[in-house]
Amino acid sequence: MSGYGKRLENAYKGVNRAQKYTFDDAVNFIVDAASKKFDETVDLSFNLGVDPKKSDQMVRGACVYPHGTGKKVRVLAIVPADKIEEAKAAGAEYAGNDEFIDKIVKENWLEFDKVVTTPSMMGQIGKLGKILGRRGLMPNPKLGTVTNDIAGAIKLVKSGRVEFKVNKEGVLAVPIGKVSFGSEKLYDNARELIATLMKLKPATSKGAYIKKITISSTMGPGIKLDEIQLISVSK
Repeated sequence: MSGYGKRLENAYKGVNRAQKYTFDDAVNFIVDAASKKFDETVDLSFNLGVDPKKSDQMVRGACVYPHGTGKKVRVLAIVPADKIEEAKAAGAEYAGNDEFIDKIVKENWLEFDKVVTTPSMMGQIGKLGKILGRRGLMPNPKLGTVTNDIAGAIKLVKSGRVEFKVNKEGVLAVPIGKVSFGSEKLYDNARELIATLMKLKPATSKGAYIKKITISSTMGPGIKLDEIQLISVSK
C-alpha cells in the first residue's frame, strides 16, 4: 500500500487539485501517470444535482460509445430452447436456460459481464434477483437486455454499450475507455456520455444538474474537468 501511495503522490505532481482542466490537459496527466504494466481504464465521475431518494430524480440509463469501451464483454443469454443457437451465433459466450439458472443459484457462478434474456424467461430469472441485482447484472427491459431480439441485444452490449445508475449520494462513475485510446477517442466517448446524461435530466431537478466532473484512471489521480465547456460541446 505504501508503494501505491507514493506512486499516486508522484502522479499528482504538476496537478493543481483546485484547478479545473481542459479534457486534453487532464488526459495528458493521466497518460503520463498510467501504469506501463496494463492498459488502465479511464472513468468519468459526476456529482449530480439530484436526490436519488426521490423516485422521479433517479438517473439511470445506457450509452453506446462511438469507440467502444476497450473491454471484452462476456455475455450470458438465458433464453428459450429455440433461441439458443441464435444467441450463440450472435456471439454470446454462454447460452441456455435452466442449467445456467441452477448454476448461478447453487454455485454462485458469475463468470459473465452481461445477461440478456427474453420477456418469457423473466419469471424464472426472478429467483436470481438477489444474486444478480446487487452486482448490477439483472437484465432490464428499459436497458434493452430483456427483448425478443436476442441477437440485437447481444451485439449491442458487445459493441461498447455501458449501463449506469447514480448512487444514493448523487454520484455517478462511468468508464469511457482505456488509456491507450488517446485523447481524441476518449473525448468522443465522453461527449456521447454527457449528451446521454443531459437527455436523462429529471424534470424535477433544480439548480445545476451536472455540478462537477472528475476524470481518473484505474490507478491514477482524479483530475477536475471544466464541466461547463464539456457540457456545451456535448449538446
